Amino acid sequence: MADPARDVLGAAAASEPPPGSSPPGSGDGAAAAGEAAAAEGAGEGEVGEAGGGGELKAEVADGEVRSADGEAADAEEPGLQAGAARKVKLELKERKEKKQKVDEDEIQKMQILVSSFSEEQLNRYEMYRRSAFPKAAIKRLIQSITGTSVSQNVVIAMSGISKVFVGEVVEEALDVCEKWGELPPLQPKHMREAVRRLKARGQIPNSKYKKIIFH
Repeated sequence: MADPARDVLGAAAASEPPPGSSPPGSGDGAAAAGEAAAAEGAGEGEVGEAGGGGELKAEVADGEVRSADGEAADAEEPGLQAGAARKVKLELKERKEKKQKVDEDEIQKMQILVSSFSEEQLNRYEMYRRSAFPKAAIKRLIQSITGTSVSQNVVIAMSGISKVFVGEVVEEALDVCEKWGELPPLQPKHMREAVRRLKARGQIPNSKYKKIIFH
């Protein structure tokens, strides 16, 4: 006689799926989901590749533009340098022409002035042009004051300045002699008075040392 409990348990065991097996239709759904994910990944990869290619092309184009700008700037630099050099040459030429014109005007004025001199004035002018301080004496004087050796150009300059200074003193001494109602030749008193007047007008620097006391 059959046992009803055993029959019920056997039917339940027969209706349960075996271990490790999937329910019907679950394998097909998983495969479809995997294919969709693979397709989506492939699409994203293609989009990424397309974007990367676009950025690379943009960088290459930017580099080409910069290179073209650099070449254009390099091509313009020689033109600018040539223009600047041409401008400097024109300025130097204009200065030279202007200086030459001024020199010619000065020479013409001097010729007119000399032609109007009297015989005595002309003799004095000739003596003034011929006179000069000995450069060796000027050089010794400069070296004794400064304590250093000087070049020949400095000696020539100081000799010319000394000549101009002596000429101013002599001219002032002649005015003093005339105002005093006396006649040349000049005497030491005339020279001393001329130096005093020039100092009073500030045309001769004071050579005396003044001690400055700070309070």
